[in-house]
Amino acid sequence: MITITAVIRARSGEEQTMRSALLDVADNVQKNEPGTFGFFVSQDPEDPCLFTTYERFADRAAMDSHNGSATVARFFEIAKPILAGEVTLVTAEEISAKA
Repeated sequence: MITITAVIRARSGEEQTMRSALLDVADNVQKNEPGTFGFFVSQDPEDPCLFTTYERFADRAAMDSHNGSATVARFFEIAKPILAGEVTLVTAEEISAKA
């Protein structure tokens, strides 16, 4: 299982736009990506500008398909102008999980 963890910070005042864009990706994943086993979106209640995603893929092909999708491209079109800093991405091999 391949995973991606992303830490995303929106500019102040852009929290709802970022939240909506991330939830659009999550909705597309649920409907159209059988090789994506999990796509979790979180928003920090203490700092609503801070979001994280945790993404689980069956294999590299599923990850590449997700990352190359029109939905992800649309997300970045929306997100890039409202980011407060660089997105931190960690791609890793999952070694333990509790389902």
